Amino acid sequence: MSCTLFAIGGAEAKLRRRTVLEAFVAAAGGSDARIALVSSASSLGPEVVEVYTRVFTSLGASDVISLRPESRAQAQDLDLVESLTKASAVFLTGGNQLKLSSFITGTPFGDAIREAYQHGTVVGGTSAGASILAEHMIAFGAAGSTPKQRMSQLSAGLGLLHGVVIDQHFEQRNRYGRLLSLVAQSPSLLGLGVDEDTAAVVHDGSRLEVIGRGAVTVVDGRHLISNAFAAKRTTPLLMSGAVIHILPAGSEFDLASRVLIAHETAVPDPEVLEAPAEADLRDVAREVAAEDVSPTYKRRLRRNRSR
Repeated sequence: MSCTLFAIGGAEAKLRRRTVLEAFVAAAGGSDARIALVSSASSLGPEVVEVYTRVFTSLGASDVISLRPESRAQAQDLDLVESLTKASAVFLTGGNQLKLSSFITGTPFGDAIREAYQHGTVVGGTSAGASILAEHMIAFGAAGSTPKQRMSQLSAGLGLLHGVVIDQHFEQRNRYGRLLSLVAQSPSLLGLGVDEDTAAVVHDGSRLEVIGRGAVTVVDGRHLISNAFAAKRTTPLLMSGAVIHILPAGSEFDLASRVLIAHETAVPDPEVLEAPAEADLRDVAREVAAEDVSPTYKRRLRRNRSR
């Protein structure tokens, strides 16, 4: 059974150039997509449900159902669990990731998401909803480029992706340090930092494909030397030997072997490069064609353009 997972870095485009969400709806079945929208992490329940319902239906999904357990007791509800079995995709919105681990992880509802994924249901999450997809989830942490002791803390995730920890809003909120600190403390974990409006699409638990506007940063600490076991309080951590991969859109990476398996490097078309010059010439032509442009002004324009 083929499994597809979308870990989205947050702030994905919802009005124009909706590359990430278009890909999610297509993977969910396109016009046959029936998406279960889980908004438990967000404090803006009705609002976030309305936004994503409009976006997904405008992209062609046939149905969007809202599922919002707000306590572990509600996540025991068998009707909610049954609703998941009828969905072709599950989408977890952003918000407070500790709400997700508090309300959903280890409940019948959370177990149902994992079982649905294992049986081919597409599962996606944005921001907090991306972090909880892995077995280990970043509960919270500080921003900054330098990894430091006690910079972040892990909580239990849904376990759809093993041996990986996912961070989001990565470049935009300068979360390099906290992801590095987690890998320094647990070198067996593969760190994934996903930029905004970008998705790490994982096929069958191993092949990672990058789509969207930004990049996915992969931190491999298999051969890492670190002093995390001895560092005190919030001191900077020693990290030597980590392998960093920066994967823009078009890249494919094997999470099991931890190697790049494909990439696309767009080569600019010469005609595209010439387009600004052509536009410049059109502007000059319009200026020269104006009836009130003097010959002296025309010559000055030509000299300025030739410099």
